[in-house]
Amino acid sequence: MAAPLQFADIAFPATGDPLPLDHGYPLFSALSKRVATLHEQPKWGVHPVFGSRNGRRLDLNPRSLVKIRMPLSKISAVMVLAGTSIQVSGSKIALGFPRVFPLVPAAHLRARLVTIRGFLEEESFMAALRRQLDQFEGLGQDPSSVEVALGRRRILRIRDKKVVGFAVGLTGLGADASVAIQCSGLGGRRHMGAGLFVPPGRRG
Repeated sequence: MAAPLQFADIAFPATGDPLPLDHGYPLFSALSKRVATLHEQPKWGVHPVFGSRNGRRLDLNPRSLVKIRMPLSKISAVMVLAGTSIQVSGSKIALGFPRVFPLVPAAHLRARLVTIRGFLEEESFMAALRRQLDQFEGLGQDPSSVEVALGRRRILRIRDKKVVGFAVGLTGLGADASVAIQCSGLGGRRHMGAGLFVPPGRRG
């Protein structure tokens, strides 16, 4: 596992047309056309874009960002996005020049969506999540000391497939565990916005 402090969120200001509320897969697809390396890096993640909900669409606002969680040493791979535009489900999105947000330790982290293949119900999902924490390399603390809370059930659409997951909150994290989990995530599909943890108040 890469050293946790090497990772950061590279955030491109985003302006343009409204996005679908569920834009994880089309956003990843659009970014991959410009940054082919994204396909090859399972630890890299693409955050959901923050905006203002308008029916089934998401209006972009001055706080909207396209954010990629990745090692700082690889930032040159995504700089090709700066000052360009991408097409996301027919929406044209212009990307500005990026800012870098370091990963900050926090005792509490949340993820909008975590997916674990084959675990669709709350009880079995919680057990699978606990097993991942038990086996997490570099956690640096007793996994039982981490409190896990499941939030609402969510659906991620990938082409014609629906993937079930849950919002997840983690509490009681030490500094090393907090940053390690932000780096590596939990569950799968980080490219599509799943398994990415952020401190409270930080838009992910």
